[in-house]
Amino acid sequence: MKLKRIVVVGGSIAALTAVETLRLEGFDGSITVLSDEKVPPYTRVPLSKSVLAGLESEDDLTLPAMSDDVDLRLHVRAEGLDVHRRVVHTSAGSIPFDGLVIATGARARTVGHRRGGERVLRDIEHSRSLRADLATASSVLVVGGGFLGMETASTCRQLGKDVTVVDREPPLERLLGPLLAARIRDAARKAGVRIRVAAGDVELVGEKRPSGARIADDEVLEADIVVSAVGDLPNIEWLLGSGLSLNGGVHVDAYCRARPNIVAAGDVAVQAGPDGLSRRTPSWTNAVEQARAAAQALLRAENAAPYRPSHYYWTEQFGLDVKMVGPPGSNGTPTISEGSLDRPPALLEWRTSGTAYRVVALNHAIRAAQLKRLVPAHHSRSVDVDNIVIVR
Repeated sequence: MKLKRIVVVGGSIAALTAVETLRLEGFDGSITVLSDEKVPPYTRVPLSKSVLAGLESEDDLTLPAMSDDVDLRLHVRAEGLDVHRRVVHTSAGSIPFDGLVIATGARARTVGHRRGGERVLRDIEHSRSLRADLATASSVLVVGGGFLGMETASTCRQLGKDVTVVDREPPLERLLGPLLAARIRDAARKAGVRIRVAAGDVELVGEKRPSGARIADDEVLEADIVVSAVGDLPNIEWLLGSGLSLNGGVHVDAYCRARPNIVAAGDVAVQAGPDGLSRRTPSWTNAVEQARAAAQALLRAENAAPYRPSHYYWTEQFGLDVKMVGPPGSNGTPTISEGSLDRPPALLEWRTSGTAYRVVALNHAIRAAQLKRLVPAHHSRSVDVDNIVIVR
């Protein structure tokens, strides 16, 4: 069946990349993009860093505009999907399609507060609100010690705030391994950040909004502002009852297909790995790479190449720039192939059978493409992943 009408649901980088790829691949039919946000697609990467710090404006986040032959509909919420009639039901009516790209991304997970009002950092509105609150606050408690939590802590400390990070495990340990995570935690402490590891669950306390967190032995960590940075949840509610497999996200095959003529990409997609476990991979690079593969598969089916993620990630915090290729994880001890971990730049390699399966550059000028070439593709996919969201 020749596709004439493609609908892309989502205003994310995955959605934009899918649109660009469809046109580059020669699709000349109609493309309709539905986004529930009020602004055109933008990058979320600087929200916890330069934008929160006031070094970049929100205008600097805007991604290149889609071409005039793309129908971008903002503030339109997808509310349902009829896969048999090939119709997307939205807050502005029903829209038919021949091909569908699901790129609705994910939203911030919350810890849970009896009155709601948790501060999270996921979109422009969150960043704008948090930046305004920081103007009159002197202390910040960040709940969650992953990339986003530690980036937020770094920015808040840069702004001169008193900062505490609390998590149920040492921050960044599962993501970067004990050696590198300890190096970054040391930089955080030297910058003045207090790090607390809770023995059990963290409970938010406060009246209208969270004003602290209760950890073991009824100890309460208090702050003017509490920010929850505890992961995300895929935006799949609008797909309930559609018949698509939705356990923890939209399940797709090796070609990013949820079913014929329907593909999914980015934070919303779940794909089986070589070990048989299904995972979401919520990262900027994965969203871009997977969207390209999904768009090609929508047009060429199995004549397209199956999706092979590069597993490239990066973060900037406490004066350290970290670029990584290969599955995140804490297994094994790295070899420092260049420089020094104590006085970077440094290049760290985790090896098996003499071949690198994970490489990390710390304050190193190496380009992403060069870093990726250090890890053979089959090795980057064959090591257990212990921080990517696994769906069981």
